[in-house]
Amino acid sequence: MKIMGTWCLLSLLAVGSTAWAQAKQASDSTEKAIAALENQWLQSQKTNNPDLVAPLLADKFVTTGLDGKVRNKDQMIASERQRKYASVEYEDVKVTVFDNVAIATGGYNGMGTDSAKPFDEHGRWTDTWVKMPSGKWQCVADHNSPVPK
Repeated sequence: MKIMGTWCLLSLLAVGSTAWAQAKQASDSTEKAIAALENQWLQSQKTNNPDLVAPLLADKFVTTGLDGKVRNKDQMIASERQRKYASVEYEDVKVTVFDNVAIATGGYNGMGTDSAKPFDEHGRWTDTWVKMPSGKWQCVADHNSPVPK
């Protein structure tokens, strides 16, 4: 009887550790996928092409900019069309996964012009990504906070 109990316990532990390893692998895969989407967002800024970021944003997307203004998807894309980046970089990008939600955070440094007015910005951002019923990840919320130089 003791041997059977030990065997059952070992079997349960093996199944549990396999499930944990699979969940960890899925989380790592999701982290990489979200980091790649954040990189696509960065490329849209580097190339001054907001059309690259548009498909990444959910229809009900909302953002709070470094200026404190709240914008929806269309307003954000229109605002990005007014900006011309001379340089832009993300730093310290981290992704944390919670099942079908992922939170990405990072730093931002950007220089250029906005409606022909120069800007030199430094900030921190938080993006909330949701895995949609289609299986596609989309950003539903973006928040930016200025960081003094």
